Amino acid sequence: MDELNRMSVDEFKKAEKTPLILVLDNVRSLNNVGAIFRTADAFLLEGIYLCGITATPPHREIQKTALGATESVHWKHFEDPIAALSELKNKGYKIISIEQVENPTFLQDFQPNTGEKYAVVLGNEVEGVSQEIIHESDYCIEVPQLGTKHSLNVSVCAGIIIWDLFVKMNQR
Repeated sequence: MDELNRMSVDEFKKAEKTPLILVLDNVRSLNNVGAIFRTADAFLLEGIYLCGITATPPHREIQKTALGATESVHWKHFEDPIAALSELKNKGYKIISIEQVENPTFLQDFQPNTGEKYAVVLGNEVEGVSQEIIHESDYCIEVPQLGTKHSLNVSVCAGIIIWDLFVKMNQR
């Protein structure tokens, strides 16, 4: 691992972060939660807000896929996801829900604004992002899909969204 030249947890906590927070809206699978933590660590995200029934660390099932990322990535739990969004809006974050809606912005067409901070909401594996959250969102982004299925696994979707926003935010 030393040859990979990865930072320590302490170095991670002190490092400048990508101005992006993930909000998990009632994500059921602990493996998905762990995988999302690991992706957040990989791209130096500011943190993850775990809302509603979304499980929180420490938990053995989260650790299986997080592989220690729960120690590096800042996280908070909120019973009510609207309270999480309220806190984020008060801190100047723009809210992006990842959901299939009428007249969405497709991911490839979304261009983040320079200097803006974003909170990305990912929804429940069956129900998606709640309508209440969609109403509170500044943007609704859809990942285009060409196959027979109508959705992606939430942790896979998180990886696609994070990578796309990370690249676009760092091209300046």
